[in-house]
Amino acid sequence: MQIQEAVKKETIRIAAGTAIGVLVMFAVFFGLHFFMPESVPFDYKVILGGLGGGCVAVLNFFLMSLMVQKVTSIEDRESQAGKDLAYATVKASFRNRMTIQILWMVAALAAPCFNGAAGIAPLLFPSAFIKLMSIFGFVKT
Repeated sequence: MQIQEAVKKETIRIAAGTAIGVLVMFAVFFGLHFFMPESVPFDYKVILGGLGGGCVAVLNFFLMSLMVQKVTSIEDRESQAGKDLAYATVKASFRNRMTIQILWMVAALAAPCFNGAAGIAPLLFPSAFIKLMSIFGFVKT
């Protein structure tokens, strides 16, 4: 399957938005650490967690985009067989993407090399970025 240009373009846009969100998160961690160094750490664990979470978030968006591309390329979507295939494709994609995210969250919380909050927060950034883009009129909904 050839990856469509729209998928590439939107994934790059989401990756940029997620990277901005991760950098803002790093700044917030740094600011909180400056005022409350005992309570809020700012070390390599925060950086690794943020980078890992950002990568998982972008991967999730990319896989979702591929699923949409695959479903829209189904030839006979009006027949029952086409509808069943589309439903099965969406369901499998959702299950797989959620599994990846849950495994990442478990790793971010359990592994001592990650800060759990910094690892999980970036999973929310693509959705927030899309909403902000829509609010400011950069995306037509």
